[in-house]
Amino acid sequence: KGIAGTITGSGNICRQILESSNKKKELLLSGQDNLEVENWIRFSQVYLSDNQLQNGLAILECSLSQVTYLVAGKLTLADVMVWAKLIVSPAFAKLLKSNSSDFPHVKRYLSHLSEQKGFKEAAQRFILPSGDAANSSLQNGASSTGPAAAAKKSGMEAGGRFETGGKFVDLPGAEQGKVVVRFPPEASGYLHIGHAKAALLNYYYKEMFNGKLIMRFDDTNPAKENAEFEEVILGDVELLGVKYDVLTRTSNHFDTLLGLCEKLIREGKAYVDNMHTATMREYRERREPTPSRSNPMQKNLDLWEEMKKGSALGQQCCVRAMMDIKSDNGCLRDPTIYRCKVEPHVVTGTKYKVYPTYDFACPIVDSIEGVTHALRTTEYLDRDPQYYWFIEALNLRRPYIQDYSRLDLQNTVLSKRKLTWFVDEKIVEDWSDPRFPTVRGIRRRGMTVEGLKEFIVAQGSSRSVCSMEWDKIWSFNKKIIDPVAPRYTALSREGAVPVLVKDQAAVEPRQVALHPKDASIGEKTMWLGPKVLVEQEDAQEFKAGENVTFINWGNLKITAVHKDAATGKVASVEALTNLQDTDFKKTLKVTWLTECPEGAFVPTVAMTFGPLITKAVLAKDEDFKQYANRESRKEEALLGD
Repeated sequence: KGIAGTITGSGNICRQILESSNKKKELLLSGQDNLEVENWIRFSQVYLSDNQLQNGLAILECSLSQVTYLVAGKLTLADVMVWAKLIVSPAFAKLLKSNSSDFPHVKRYLSHLSEQKGFKEAAQRFILPSGDAANSSLQNGASSTGPAAAAKKSGMEAGGRFETGGKFVDLPGAEQGKVVVRFPPEASGYLHIGHAKAALLNYYYKEMFNGKLIMRFDDTNPAKENAEFEEVILGDVELLGVKYDVLTRTSNHFDTLLGLCEKLIREGKAYVDNMHTATMREYRERREPTPSRSNPMQKNLDLWEEMKKGSALGQQCCVRAMMDIKSDNGCLRDPTIYRCKVEPHVVTGTKYKVYPTYDFACPIVDSIEGVTHALRTTEYLDRDPQYYWFIEALNLRRPYIQDYSRLDLQNTVLSKRKLTWFVDEKIVEDWSDPRFPTVRGIRRRGMTVEGLKEFIVAQGSSRSVCSMEWDKIWSFNKKIIDPVAPRYTALSREGAVPVLVKDQAAVEPRQVALHPKDASIGEKTMWLGPKVLVEQEDAQEFKAGENVTFINWGNLKITAVHKDAATGKVASVEALTNLQDTDFKKTLKVTWLTECPEGAFVPTVAMTFGPLITKAVLAKDEDFKQYANRESRKEEALLGD
């Protein structure tokens, strides 16, 4: 049940099989077998997706060569998930059609599963109106009535990236084909990883319910809007694989918002306050109304006209909704809904001198644009009553708010205002600096799109808030790059220690695999020679008389370790080859390079990045600037092969 709860998308198929199979109890294991099941489920998501399909099928073919099922010799959720993943894959169907003799064990495995009761019923319900889904994939390929079309029809064609991970909360009242969600970033900076979570969650629900995703720029603050940021945001959204249906702007509705603000003023539900901001804040904290709250309607309308003209008087005013100044919820103490700003707007230029706040514009535009479910982080919980107050006061269609936890990362700030400070102070290069939590920044540091998606989807849409370490994100990335990254060696230029191999007189080339588990990635030339370099940290572990395994060479027996008496560092090492000894179980393993003209070193630089914030978790009242790490980047010269 625990594993089944983590599966979505293909989980529809899994649930059908669980319900209809008389072997449902056998699908649920515990202990070590359960871990293997989880590993196969993760495998299906990474290696059976389109970009890894060939590698995944090769691994699956090998694993199935002598077994009927993947785990414990019995049918488990691992088999269900692999079957479901392949049976709805148009890429798999196309591959089998073009290479009919490939992967015989995979074909045998799929055919065997497809003959079983639960699998047949799942195929009929979710994939084909009639007939055998596996045989259709194997025989007909990707036809208009085959798995690809059926997957799209059933809402399972989500690029394969949403079918594993954390718990996704059901959307109340959601109906297939009728769900409308939106992603409304403000173009005041680059998208960061928190925005990526929001974009992907909205996209997930759009795909799950075969609905619509609105990409909306919240351009309500002309002082912060930037056309360059808009272009970058759209590029990042595309990079994440998020496909929206409509691109809109809050500014498209400025005239409507103006009219609705004036409507509230005329109905006595809003007023214009010309009190100084700091004084107004003091009144709000004391839960006391300012004198402006009792303005007659005509005075409010006159001040509103001054605001719309951008006059000196108008610039001193703001419009406030008349909610509940005594409320325990500070968001209901007559929040500002319009302010006067004379800066030109990125789209509308100087047409307007007044602009709505996000809190006022968001529920109205959501309602107007047909949003059915507004996904918001739990930090907006106090603002939810405010959202619905506007909906009810203006008699608008009511969207449903779905809360989820924001992404909190240790040693990090995600506020655009705070990130802007780092840029302005030149502590980082720009918004794409590898130390930044922006999508561009972590991509530059080495994060793959697939790794980022896997991490975010693993968080799900629950409301539980936790502060995570960055190591967790990079562990997801490692799962993506480890199977495909070629291996090279680089040693510290200053700390490299010479190992003199006394019985290795000649310099010899050796071809070795670029990847220890995938020969298809290619080979590189390594040089065996009398003078080998290793890292100082490795040399410190050498002991005379013991074997050390030099990776891609074999065992060398250390005969002497010479240390600098003053520093304690290893100055040089002497060794003899001991290649006939192939016992590597308890030996120290080291990477190395031979110093020789034939294998000239490649000058290499290693960038080491520390956290931008030195404290793991900042309290709300702490000044982040006090913990800014101005020495968070270090460069080191290396010797590379």
